[in-house]
Amino acid sequence: MKLGLFGGSFDPIHKGHLHIAHAFAEELALDTVVFLPAGDPYHKQGERVAAKHRLAMVEAAIADKPHFAASDLDMVREGATYSVDTVQIFKQHYPKDELWWLLGMDSLLQLHTWKNWQTFVRQTHIAVAARAGQNLMSAPPELRDWLGDALQKGSLKILSAPLYDVSSTQIRAELAKGKKADEWLPETVADYITREKLYR
Repeated sequence: MKLGLFGGSFDPIHKGHLHIAHAFAEELALDTVVFLPAGDPYHKQGERVAAKHRLAMVEAAIADKPHFAASDLDMVREGATYSVDTVQIFKQHYPKDELWWLLGMDSLLQLHTWKNWQTFVRQTHIAVAARAGQNLMSAPPELRDWLGDALQKGSLKILSAPLYDVSSTQIRAELAKGKKADEWLPETVADYITREKLYR
């Protein structure tokens, strides 16, 4: 099987996340995309909605999508969670599966700052969601040799689907003002936010 791993804060999950997850699955012919809400990502600061709510919103958003799944793996581990450890756990549980990790272009260009990034890229294939104004030409020197090799081998793919122009930060700001953000949210997620009185 081909398994896609999609990590993120998902605070909240929105239509842009689902759009790129569909592109991830279709362009790479993945059997399943697993959403991995973050527990304690070391590189992001600030408060976020409790992990149980973020997982519940992901589950609500994908409930009618049989090729999508949610995992609490990055939430139940104590302390900071690192992508290299997450991939190792999936490899232990699914040793025969081909793993793909979804990154935004901004994250790819910072990959050399990740914990044990060279181990990480040996353990998984990487798919990149392109962002306007960012491309591999601006990659730092530390990544250039690996990028060229990975593109040639096919272990790195740039998705062709354009990103959906919305962010969780933007949605949280609108909700904090008492405005609705239903145009950017799956209906089940908007209902959950209202019911649980989140982002007020």
